[in-house]
Amino acid sequence: MKTKFKALGLMFFFLILLSTPLLAQEAELTEEKAELYKWSIIVGGAIITLAAAAGAFCQAKAISAGCEGISRNPGGAPTIRFILIFGLVLIETLVIYALLITIMIIMVQWGKYL
Repeated sequence: MKTKFKALGLMFFFLILLSTPLLAQEAELTEEKAELYKWSIIVGGAIITLAAAAGAFCQAKAISAGCEGISRNPGGAPTIRFILIFGLVLIETLVIYALLITIMIIMVQWGKYL
C-alpha cells in the first residue's frame, strides 16, 4: 500500500513540475506574435521532416553499400564495418543537429523581439 502512495505522490510531483512552464506564460497574444509562432512551427516541422527523411535515405544507402562490399570481399569485413558504423554515426549526428536547430526555432521566445 505504501508503494502505491509513493508512486502516486511521485506522479503528482512530476505533473506539477512539468506544468510550471504553462503557468508562466503570458496571457496576451497579438496578431503579429500569433503569425510568427505559426511560421516558426511550420519552418521547424519542415526542417526536421527533411532532415529525418534525408538521414533515413542516406543510412539505408550506406547500409546497402556496406553489405554489398562485405559480400564481395569478406576479408575486408572489419574495415568495411568500421567505416560503415562511422559513417552512420556522422549521418545521425547531422539529423540530431537539425533537431537542435528545430528546437531553437520553435522554442525561442519570439515575443521579446517584437
